[in-house]
Amino acid sequence: MSRTNIDLDDDDLDWVMKRFRFRTKREAVAYALRRLRTEPMSREEMLSLQGIGWEGDLDAMRRAESPVAI
Repeated sequence: MSRTNIDLDDDDLDWVMKRFRFRTKREAVAYALRRLRTEPMSREEMLSLQGIGWEGDLDAMRRAESPVAI
């Protein structure tokens, strides 16, 4: 576990803590991180990634015997 300082919107944090009955800010932030890590992206989120670009050669990656650096 690591320690860090972050700036949070007080109104958002208060809402989340009340909604989910968290006793501490740490609980609220940990829950949000776990949820984001495990919840699948929505269709809208996936579509928003369309066109962001990717540079690579899929054919070369498929032919390579060892991983190809991207």
